[in-house]
Amino acid sequence: MVEKEIEVKIKYLHPAWDEAKLAYATSFSAGVDLRACLETRQACIQPGQRRAVQAGLAIEIVTPGIAGFVFSRSGLGTKEGLVVSQGVGVIDPDYRGEIIVSLLNTSQTPKTIFSGQRIAQLLFMPAYQARLVPVAELTPSNRGHGGFGHTGSE
Repeated sequence: MVEKEIEVKIKYLHPAWDEAKLAYATSFSAGVDLRACLETRQACIQPGQRRAVQAGLAIEIVTPGIAGFVFSRSGLGTKEGLVVSQGVGVIDPDYRGEIIVSLLNTSQTPKTIFSGQRIAQLLFMPAYQARLVPVAELTPSNRGHGGFGHTGSE
């Protein structure tokens, strides 16, 4: 059940979307699945290789304060080793070009993706622009300058 809906306009750019329109899989889904829209029927991604994959659509986020975030699909990442290469892709609200998903093959074997295959998920979440205030010193904290692993492993 959605408490607050936002408006997002979608422009389909590839025939892969003729059969399946962008939609939530269930009423409780957090994201919508993006599909590979390839020039050919399939493409191979070698182990350790990244590949920019067109998603075949462009969006316009109408609701202020919202951005799009592209995440890996859990099944594709866990079972096949194909994940969004930069961790999370960000789609700024004023971007109007085609969504591109950068996939990384983290497995030890070549992986084939097919045109129309679900390759990532798109979530819409709040994104804030900070008022950046230069200061000579920052407020001290208990953590201080401690970096990676500073707080322990327990």
